[in-house]
Amino acid sequence: MRLILILTALLAFQSAAASEFDETKALAEQGVATAQYNLGVMYADGDGVPENGTEAVKWFKKAADQGDADAQYTLGYMYADGLGVPESGTEAVKWFKKAADQGDADAQYTLGYMYADGLGVPESGTEAVKWFKKAADQGYAAAQYNLGNMYRTGEGVPESAAEAVKWYRKAAGQGDVRAQYNLGLMYADGDGVPENGAEAVKWYRKAAEQGDADAQYNLGYMYADGLGVPENDAEAVKWFRKAAAQGRADAQSKLGFMYGTGKGVPENSIRAYVWFSMAKTQGDTGAATNIDILKSDMTPQQIADGQALAATCYESNYKDCD
Repeated sequence: MRLILILTALLAFQSAAASEFDETKALAEQGVATAQYNLGVMYADGDGVPENGTEAVKWFKKAADQGDADAQYTLGYMYADGLGVPESGTEAVKWFKKAADQGDADAQYTLGYMYADGLGVPESGTEAVKWFKKAADQGYAAAQYNLGNMYRTGEGVPESAAEAVKWYRKAAGQGDVRAQYNLGLMYADGDGVPENGAEAVKWYRKAAEQGDADAQYNLGYMYADGLGVPENDAEAVKWFRKAAAQGRADAQSKLGFMYGTGKGVPENSIRAYVWFSMAKTQGDTGAATNIDILKSDMTPQQIADGQALAATCYESNYKDCD
């Protein structure tokens, strides 16, 4: 009975999808731009019809030629990725610009990216800034972050750390992890804003809690040295461990040091050996030196145990290291 009900529901769903497709196609063939765009989406996603990039492009083009900004942007995306058409940066830029000129923030951001990297157009920092700014002014977080980078490096605009901070703050406030991390750096270094360890910690933490390994490492460092927060080796270990598990070599080396010296964790030469070994595999010369020092005080059995656990840690991609 359950199987019959499932099959009945599936057939009903397929029938509804087919009906929606037929209705959309009928309107599209009558020249309704929104229906043409929606029909393109259905072909692109295989919704109610077999997936077909060529047909998707055909209908996006019809809607785009009528000035539909969504279709223009999507058509640009199809050309940029070679979906249903030969890949063409020039054609992608052409359609992105049509949508961008209508105020489409996605298109404005993407056009900025194309100019920044010289994709389909000559590379131009000035043009990149122009389009990032248009999207940023509409609250587009990724554009705000990129605009912050442009001001920080002086690409396409006069270099200004204060302006970089301004735009990073806007993007960070919307949860952009890269902007949160960079804002933490700016506060830690007093770059474009008065140096403030507590603010640096605040923004590192926001990025770290979203899984950013760089922020996790820096937050561990702040706790280890008592910068912006009371010194707390256990918290330092916690954040070094998170970054180490994502493969950050300096965090792995720091974790080895913490185990080797008993800071924030019980002293354990085997675990110190494991984490120094992980860092060494990535070319950390300091970790290689520390392994040699550590081994001089380890028994042959401890070294063998450390090597076995290091092999397990490495093969598990840093998941089984304790």
